[in-house]
Amino acid sequence: MKKIAIDQSNYIPWKGYFDMINMVDEFVLYDDVQYTKRDWRNRNKIITPAGPRWITIPVVVKGKFYQKIKDVEVADAGWIDVHLKTLQAFYSRTPFYRQYKDYIASLYDRCRTESHLSRINYIFLKGLCDLIGIKTKLTFSSDYELCDGKNERLLTIIRQSGSDYYLSGPAAKDYIDESMFQAQGVALEWMDYSGYPEYRQQWDSFDHGVTILDLLFNVGPDIQKYLKSFKPEPLE
Repeated sequence: MKKIAIDQSNYIPWKGYFDMINMVDEFVLYDDVQYTKRDWRNRNKIITPAGPRWITIPVVVKGKFYQKIKDVEVADAGWIDVHLKTLQAFYSRTPFYRQYKDYIASLYDRCRTESHLSRINYIFLKGLCDLIGIKTKLTFSSDYELCDGKNERLLTIIRQSGSDYYLSGPAAKDYIDESMFQAQGVALEWMDYSGYPEYRQQWDSFDHGVTILDLLFNVGPDIQKYLKSFKPEPLE
């Protein structure tokens, strides 16, 4: 039985996103759908003394309301140095910032020649999966022949990938027709994001919904203990 998940690419997403990746055999970046502004595609949250703060990749959106995620271009290449300085400013005193800062910086450096958001998100997702120990195959929806209809599109990708088990995020309950999946012989499972253990963040209030870099810089080699998808194995 091959298990698959299909989701839009996010910028340095939270730990739940990586758990979802780790729970399937193939994770498809669903970048053939319309880009949504003020969402997780080009931004994420970090922890600061004043509470959570957004760090955002500037993208070209004017006059491009219907553009697909895969077509979104970066508006200003200077974002990379801004984000690196921001991470240093707020995480340099965390226990494991020095241990991982060069690796994270190398991912940012790889993005300097990339003009499209989707490729940038892929670089971070693949690089962080490699670091954490997640071996799931990452692909793009554009690798598949797509059709119209939300449910039909998902089922087409699932079938073309040779999968018969689909793991979906809970937000998709608003539009997924479970009967269509049953008719196609595809098992459907809903991702459960509850029950994550807290870890020591830098300041008093705790927030689960921040970038996984917050977890990495604070717990380092123990990161797998704070993910629910696999037994802990220390990072090298």
